[in-house]
Parts: sequence; structure tokens; C-alpha cells
Amino acid sequence: MSKVLVAYFSAGGVTAKVAERLAKETGAQLFEIIPEIPYSRKDLDWQDKSSRSSVEMNDKGCRPAIRFKTEDMGQYDVIFVGFPVWWYREPSIIDTFMEAYDFSGKTVVPFATSGGSSIGDSGKICRI
Repeated sequence: MSKVLVAYFSAGGVTAKVAERLAKETGAQLFEIIPEIPYSRKDLDWQDKSSRSSVEMNDKGCRPAIRFKTEDMGQYDVIFVGFPVWWYREPSIIDTFMEAYDFSGKTVVPFATSGGSSIGDSGKICRI
């Protein structure tokens, strides 16, 4: 039987709820991708061009640090990666997560939540 991980980043709780339900339904382990420096409401103000999230999303090379790593990514066969859609793609912290591990031979399944914007290029980095 495949060992499954649901890894997710959630800024407002919606993605967390979806991830929790997915983990429950699939019998997967749950791993929250937590930023080393948490996002405040002001950081997440997409209408403020100088907010932290706006600055990060405008810098394609930005890789926000993650507080914790998974113990042993090698044990998982299937990894669901969840995130909210920011600026028509995955948040930069998902890029950090995807670049931190070797996903060779694994099935990676992205899932996204959105408050109304199109999915855009979300999940392209999850295509291994």
C-alpha cells in the first residue's frame, strides 16, 4: 500500500480545511508548511504593492524559509501539495518546499484553493 503525505500551506484557513479533509479521506499523514516568519494580515494585503506577499510574488526568485522539514520524504509514494492561489500561481513558499526535496519516482498531486482568481500557472512547479 502506498504511503501518502498531504503537505499544505494555508494563509487563511481554507486550504488547511481542504488538506485536513483530504488527509482524512486518504489516510495520509498531514504536514503543514509553516513559514519561518509567520504572515500577518498586513503581510497578506494583496492590494498593497509593498506588502510582504506582494513583494515576494513579484520576485520569482524569492524563497521564504520554512520553519520545519518533514522527517523522511523518502517514505512517501504520493505527495499532495496544497496552497492558495496567489497572483495566479502558487505562493513562493511552495517553491521553497518543492525545491527542498527529491521527488524522483513519486507521484506529486497539486491542489489549490482560490477566493476568486483564476488558477493561472498554479502547480507548474509541482510537475516533477
